[in-house]
Amino acid sequence: MRMLEKLKIKRDYLLIVGGFLLLLLCYQLAIKRTIEAWHQHQQLKKQVARSADLSYQPGYLERKRLNLDKILRHYNADTTNLRSNLLSNISSIAEEQNVVLSEVPGKDASFNRSPFSLEKLSFEGDYFALLKTLNKLQSTVQAGIIRSVSLHLKKNMGNIEKENSLVMDVYFIFD
Repeated sequence: MRMLEKLKIKRDYLLIVGGFLLLLLCYQLAIKRTIEAWHQHQQLKKQVARSADLSYQPGYLERKRLNLDKILRHYNADTTNLRSNLLSNISSIAEEQNVVLSEVPGKDASFNRSPFSLEKLSFEGDYFALLKTLNKLQSTVQAGIIRSVSLHLKKNMGNIEKENSLVMDVYFIFD
């Protein structure tokens, strides 16, 4: 006590400084940990609310995306290969009926505005052979769906001895 008397500090100031030190010690030992626990509780509460929402499941969505990618890679088709296979099927059907597949135009951009591919093929032959070919094409599954058919007479200008031929234009829809 003599030492405090020599410093000549008022006891009121010592009480304030001591109270401040006690408050700092209480904060470090108890209050700080309580605030940290409360923040962690709030974060965990948000995570539980998010996991209860079925639309937000990152693990499930990632697995689903990977499975869909596998399926798409498995069924990825080369369109030129598919087109050539379809044309070979159609030309073999035409050959069976003694009909000539006379014209296979390139892909027209105006035909491909929908998710389906539209193709125009021209066949030459006599009337009954063309109708038999059309019937066979309608009943064949791998040939596509026939959208429309038009028959017209093709005039041969260059050769007089060659007679005019009947042409059937068929518009196919492919998936």
